[in-house]
Order: sequence, then C-alpha cells, then structure tokens
Amino acid sequence: MARRPVSRPTSRKPAAPKRASKAPKVASRVSSLGEDTRNWISSNMDARSATILVMIVIGVFTIAPSVQTFFSYRQQISDMAAQVQTAKDAVAHMQTERKRWDDPVYVRSQARARLYYVLPGEVSYLVMDAGSVNTSDTSGTVGAMLSDKRNTDVISSSIRTTADNWVDDIVGSVIRAGIEQPTPEPTPTPKN
Repeated sequence: MARRPVSRPTSRKPAAPKRASKAPKVASRVSSLGEDTRNWISSNMDARSATILVMIVIGVFTIAPSVQTFFSYRQQISDMAAQVQTAKDAVAHMQTERKRWDDPVYVRSQARARLYYVLPGEVSYLVMDAGSVNTSDTSGTVGAMLSDKRNTDVISSSIRTTADNWVDDIVGSVIRAGIEQPTPEPTPTPKN
C-alpha cells in the first residue's frame, strides 16, 4: 500500500510584490559595502605587505650564511677539480717521459746532451758563450788569474792533450793515502 504525501503547513510569508522604491536603497548598501571592503583590504594590505616584507628580510638573513657557505664550497670544489686535472695531466706527462727512458736511443741522446758523453772515436767540442765570462774580475784570486789567461782573443789552432791522465793521478793518490805512513816531524830542540 502506497502512502500519500502529507502536506504540512509552512510558516513562510507570502512573497510581497517588489517595490521600485527599495531598489535604490539596496544598490546604495551594496556599493557602500564594496567601498568598506576595499578600504578594509587596502588598510590590511599595508599590514600584510609589511608582514611579508619583514618575513622576507628575516628569511634572507637566516639563509644568507648557508648560501654563502654553499657558494664557497662550490668554489673550493671547482678549484680542487682543476688541481686534480692538473695532477692527472702531470702524471700522464710523467708516464710518457718514463716510457721514453726505456728506449736506448733516447737514453744515449740524453747522455750526449746532458752529460756531454761521446761515443768512442768521436770528438766533442764545447763552445762557451763569450758574453757570460766576467772579464772585470780583479780580486787577485786563482779564479781571476785563470780568467785572465782564458780571456784572450787568441784562438789556438792545434788540439792539445794532457801529459798525465787525471784518473790515474786520483787513483794513485788514494792508494798512496792508504799505504804510506806519515813521517813524524822532527821535534825542535830547545835553545839554551
């Protein structure tokens, strides 16, 4: 069995017909409400802006040291990376140079250039720079005497050889120092 809907009495007042005289009052209330809202927003906007500005300044002062540290560390990292790259380049150069020393031809050329070694049967000539000799040395030392002897304009036309082999002289000196006994000096007799 279906029920019928029950109608209940409503407490609503019947709608009154709209009057034209109330419309201007409503419009003026709405416009005054809009002006009040705008005034309230503009007055609060100054307070909000100041609050936001203060928060931004505090945030900047709070975060600034961390940002400075971050950029400082980034700079240090880039400097260290550059140093590492320089060290890697130096290691690569050293490895290349080490491989060169395994070549006997390179070793021979370095011995010739650095130590003035020559192969048997070759003659080596060493040309000295005349501008590097100090010709104004008058100190009276042995070096000054040798400098005077060498600073001549005369160039010999013959090759001179030494009469004694200096290696034999050094070896003989070492052997004599180990074998010979020093002779005691005679003691002076007192004069009466």
